[in-house]
Amino acid sequence: MTENQHKIEEAIIDEQVFNRGGKLPKDYTSGQKMLCCNRCKLNQFDWMKDYENQEVKSKIRLAEVRFKNDRKDYFTYPEDLELEVGDMVAVEAAIGHDIGIVTLLGEIVERQMKRKRFRTPREEMKKIYRRARANDVEKWLAAIKLEQSTLARTRTIAESLGLEMKLNDVEYQGDKTKAIFYYTADGRIDFRELIKKLAEEFHIRIEMRQIGVRQESAKLGGLGSCGRELCCASWISNFQSVTTGVARVQQLSPNPQKLAGQCGKLKCCLNYEYEAYVDALKAFSDPNIVLRFKSGDAVHQKNDVFKGIMWYSYTSDKNNIMAIPVDKVREIIALNKKGQKPEKLEDFAVTVEAHTNTNEGYGEADLKKMSD
Repeated sequence: MTENQHKIEEAIIDEQVFNRGGKLPKDYTSGQKMLCCNRCKLNQFDWMKDYENQEVKSKIRLAEVRFKNDRKDYFTYPEDLELEVGDMVAVEAAIGHDIGIVTLLGEIVERQMKRKRFRTPREEMKKIYRRARANDVEKWLAAIKLEQSTLARTRTIAESLGLEMKLNDVEYQGDKTKAIFYYTADGRIDFRELIKKLAEEFHIRIEMRQIGVRQESAKLGGLGSCGRELCCASWISNFQSVTTGVARVQQLSPNPQKLAGQCGKLKCCLNYEYEAYVDALKAFSDPNIVLRFKSGDAVHQKNDVFKGIMWYSYTSDKNNIMAIPVDKVREIIALNKKGQKPEKLEDFAVTVEAHTNTNEGYGEADLKKMSD
């Protein structure tokens, strides 16, 4: 075993599993594959790998490479370089080189680039230089071990400068010459003095990158109210906005304590069943239509979407609500349009219950504070 291999083995004693989503074999040698693990949300399933002629030789060869957390990029590589998914590679950076892990190869990379709206011309794309050598990995591991201490020290410096910002993460470049500092803030931050102090402290090039609170939650991770790992930390890569209308359509109580995720915004999972509710509600009558009976008028209170029931109560007694099947509601509306009034609401009800207030003092304004 070479001296470099001994150093690598010592370096990974406390870093068997990386937040890059894989682990190194202890006897790592140049060109050996990174062992992937389920901890990384950016592992890809290549459904085209068994297709013949999936990569045309006349085209520029493409690869998708992942780095820390949710950061990915696309690179070209020469024909004489044979790569496999899981290979650690040295790639071109703005200055110097970075170390990443190959996640996709072949024709599917072009489809992925199109889906991600990656529009850089092929001739201008950055390149993969080579498989990572043992000394590349040694320097990369040394940089990774500096990230937590760098983050802690940077927070202290930012606090001493009185900057209204929250530092979330630090990612060192593979050659240990540059670091990306991720932060969240309510507005624009003048961090010129901070960059100057960080450059003097760590002797590296500094890049400050502002992210949203959803991206912050994805980087930090945690458990949701469902008891599972946060979706943003485990598999969501592209965030979609969640609005108050999503909660309203699903008949959810506007309670921020129940609808907010750990990021303080409306939970991403509110979007999961939204389309199903919208489709189901097409069969429902307009809730603004007042049902007229000889015993009095009835107004809409709520829906039970999957049972196909609309709940109504008399305007004079809103505490007692009654469940009316959707087809019966249409029947009543049709009679009202003809100028006819049924005898009473109870004749069409399948269930009667006492109405309780589920809003718990919260309203639409509380939800708007959490929407994107």
